[in-house]
Amino acid sequence: MAEDKLTKIVSFCRRRGFIFGGSEIYGGLSSIWDYGPLGTILKKKIKDVWWQTYVEEKEDIVGLDSSIIMPQGVFKASGHLSSFVDWLLDCPSCKKRFRIDKIEKIGKDLYKCPECKKKIDSSKSKPRQFNLMFKTNTSATEDNPYYAYLRPETAQGIFVNFTNVLNTTHKKLPFGIAQIGKAFRNEVTTGNFIFRMKEFEQMEIEYFTHPKEAPESYKWWVNDRFQFYIEKMGIKKQNLRLREHSKEELAHYAKSCTDIEFNFPFGWNELEGIANRGDFDLSEHSKVSKKDLSYFDDDSKKKFIPFVIEPSAGVDRTFFAVICDAYHEEQVKGKTRVVLKLKPDLAPYIVAVFPLLKNKPELVSLAKNLFYDIKNKLPVLYDDTAAIGKLYRRQDEIGTPFCVTVDVDSLSDKKVTIRHRDTMQQDRIAIDKALDFVDNKIG
Repeated sequence: MAEDKLTKIVSFCRRRGFIFGGSEIYGGLSSIWDYGPLGTILKKKIKDVWWQTYVEEKEDIVGLDSSIIMPQGVFKASGHLSSFVDWLLDCPSCKKRFRIDKIEKIGKDLYKCPECKKKIDSSKSKPRQFNLMFKTNTSATEDNPYYAYLRPETAQGIFVNFTNVLNTTHKKLPFGIAQIGKAFRNEVTTGNFIFRMKEFEQMEIEYFTHPKEAPESYKWWVNDRFQFYIEKMGIKKQNLRLREHSKEELAHYAKSCTDIEFNFPFGWNELEGIANRGDFDLSEHSKVSKKDLSYFDDDSKKKFIPFVIEPSAGVDRTFFAVICDAYHEEQVKGKTRVVLKLKPDLAPYIVAVFPLLKNKPELVSLAKNLFYDIKNKLPVLYDDTAAIGKLYRRQDEIGTPFCVTVDVDSLSDKKVTIRHRDTMQQDRIAIDKALDFVDNKIG
C-alpha cells in the first residue's frame, strides 16, 4: 500500500505539472528533479511562509544569501573534507553501487544486491569511501587548478559571515541568521522521489546564544518548528512526531539533536533536524581561518564563542510532506475523486473562474472581467478548455479551494456560483461580493 501511494504521488506530480524528471529528453539523471509550473508556485509559497515567519516577523533574526561555491578551507574547518563520506559497495553482477548501510547483510561478508538480488562478497568487492561533496575548479586554467566545492549545506555560509553580520547589524545575543538556498550532495540515493536529492534546497537558521541559555533555546526551537508544520503548512498532527537522537548517533558537532519526522508513504523519516551545535563551528573556523569569531558581551565585558541552535529544514522534503499529507482520494458516484486538500494560502491558485459555456461571448466576457478583478488581489486561474465537470476535477487535483462559475443566469441576476473544493458545496453569491466571500472563507 505504501509503495502504491508513492507511485500515485509521483504520477500525480508529473501529470499536474508539479514535478518533472530532470532533463528527461536526454534520459535524465538519477535523483535530479525539475519543478513544473504548479510546483514552482507551491515551492515559492513554502519558502515565503518560512521567510515571513522567521525573518520578516521576528526582530532577532536577519537574512543572508551566501555563495554556493566555497574554498577547501571552509570544509576543512567544518569537518566535511575528512568525515563527510559514505561507504559504498559495488555489485560485480549488475555493476550498480549502493550504500553499505542501506543493503541487506546475509552473512559475515555477504550482502544481497537490492537490484539483481545476487550475492556480493565484501571481502572481494571491497567497500570504498566516497566524499559526498561536488568538487570544482575555480581556476581559469586546467594546468594550474584551484579546487573548491559546491556547499553540502547552507550553514557554513552563515558561520563564515558571522562577524560580517554582527558588525553591520549590531545585533546582541541571542540572535539568528536565516538563509534559504541550494546545497549539493553526491549521494547514492534510495529512489524515494524527492526525499533525497543530489541538488536540493534548504531553509536554515543558525541561532546564536549564550552557552548557558542554549539548552532552553534548543527546547524552544524544537517546539516552535513542530508547531510550524501544523499551523503554517497545514500538516495533520498525526503525521508528525519528534525523535530525539541518542548519544551514539549524534553528529560530531552536536550536543543534542531532535528530528521532526513525517509519515511518508515509505514510513516515518526525517523532515527537519534541530541541533544544538555548541561552539564547534565558530571555534573551528576561528582556528582554520586565523580570524577571531568570538562575541564581546557589553554587560560582562567578556569575549566568548556563542553556542548555536540550528533548525535545518529541507524545502523539497517540506514540499513532499505537504503534498503527501494533502493528497486525498474519495469515491463520488462510483468514480475516484482526487483532491489536494492544501491549506488555502499554500494552494497554487486560490480561485478558478470558468464560463459555463465558452461559445457565448457575453458569458466569456463577464467571466474574464471577474478574473481580472480578482487577479491583482488573489492567485487566480481562468479556464474554459473543458466541460464544467472536468474543470472542477482539475482544480480539485491541484488544490484550488474555490471555483467560480459564470452561467446564463449570471447575466440577469448578477450572481455567480462558488464551489468549495473539500465539500463540493455551492453558494450563489453576487458578483461584486465574490471576492469578499472568498477572503472571509480563507481568512
